Amino acid sequence: MAKILSQDEIDALLTSVAPGDEEGDVEIEEEEIARSIVAYDFKHPNRVSKDQIRTLENIHDSFAGHLGSSLSTIQRAMVDVELVSVDQITYSEFIMSLLNPSCTYTISMDPLEGACIIDFSPPVCFLFIDRMFGGMGKPAETDRELTGIEKSVMNRIATKVFTELEVAWEQIISMNMKQVGFETNPQFLQIVPPGETVIVISFNLKMLGSSGLVTICYPYVTLEPIVEKLSAQHWIDAGKQRSVEEDYHTNSDALKDVEADLTAVMGRTTLRMRDFLKLKAGDVIPMDQSIHDDILIKVGNKYKYLGKPGIANKLMAVQITSDYKV
Repeated sequence: MAKILSQDEIDALLTSVAPGDEEGDVEIEEEEIARSIVAYDFKHPNRVSKDQIRTLENIHDSFAGHLGSSLSTIQRAMVDVELVSVDQITYSEFIMSLLNPSCTYTISMDPLEGACIIDFSPPVCFLFIDRMFGGMGKPAETDRELTGIEKSVMNRIATKVFTELEVAWEQIISMNMKQVGFETNPQFLQIVPPGETVIVISFNLKMLGSSGLVTICYPYVTLEPIVEKLSAQHWIDAGKQRSVEEDYHTNSDALKDVEADLTAVMGRTTLRMRDFLKLKAGDVIPMDQSIHDDILIKVGNKYKYLGKPGIANKLMAVQITSDYKV
């Protein structure tokens, strides 16, 4: 049976509720709503969705791991490349963020139209250069442009970066990246209008206790033809398709004919050197087995079968009779 509260119990419950609690709850709800609202800047629209940004993160996180291994081989020292951020900003903001003088490459992305930019910060450049010339990997504390020889060294590093970047993009599109320009003053880099949206991907490179930034800038207009492919589902499907193709080629290679040397050992004997030197045409060399015995058959360098010599279709042949057992 339900219990009915008395008037005294009802008054006690009402007095236990502090005044103004309802107003406090309303204020808390308003604060939560305010925090969930994000201001939208119509001058800088987000043209790449969060899902596409995550796909770019996956692509370049894989790129960072492979690039670290490749640079470690070139520098003969442990190089750690870590993905720092993936942002979409205007091209003018990106140019203003670069140091002057800089080491900046303009790269074509065939078959995509347009170009991208790869910038090596001065600490990274001088870190590589010092190591390549036999130093301990300590960057020079100076702001100057690279010399001709230093540019040649950095071109070798940049070529390795282009190659690893092509591999990273293979699951989305096959690209052929080539250097089309080199600039030390960022203000002279004009691949798109200043207000155009670009995707800027930053990496932190560490080697021998020193570090610096490597930055890649993709204009949105360059990536626009493949933006639809930058989705998590397409990334997963492409990975599955690539795995199926690799398995197909692996299995096909395993089913192909394998060439191997097959040798029939007709017999063996032991000769002294002076007897060997006296051999001439017509001499007879006795073997250690009878003509009625099975001969040994080698596959490669291993005895595999026993057989009988004979003739097949007017050609010398060997008939396998059994497996060879030690």
